[in-house]
Amino acid sequence: MSESLHPSAPHDLPGFITAPGDTDVLMVVVGIILVGSILMVGNLYLHLHTLPERMAHKSQKLQFEIVAVLGLLALFTHNHLFWVIGLFLAMVDLPDFSTPLRSIAGSVDKIAGVPPGDEATELPSESAAHAAAAEAPDATKVGAAKSEVPSHA
Repeated sequence: MSESLHPSAPHDLPGFITAPGDTDVLMVVVGIILVGSILMVGNLYLHLHTLPERMAHKSQKLQFEIVAVLGLLALFTHNHLFWVIGLFLAMVDLPDFSTPLRSIAGSVDKIAGVPPGDEATELPSESAAHAAAAEAPDATKVGAAKSEVPSHA
């Protein structure tokens, strides 16, 4: 049975209008383009969002961790100020304070005559001596306090 058009319908219909029961090709193509564009924009957004972390990856560990935390705060709070601060922090090279301080500490150890590997072994014995000295007077005070208590009672 051939389908005839409604008498009031125009005889030359555009190609995107489908007959009842046929697949709407235009809707399928637009759906594929929509899903693809959403994935591309989301990928671009996440790539741009991680820009400060990728910039700070070459720097010091502390600076990288601060930038990473600022990036996470910006992602979860939708506050762009955190992202901007992280970007500026990633651009700035922080000075290295630990290397000169270690060098100064090593020089002071040499001047004092302390061998370079002894500070790790010296600290526990020093703390044990302080602990023993701290416990000794307390033990005599406790003994004196016990001997004084019965005399008052």
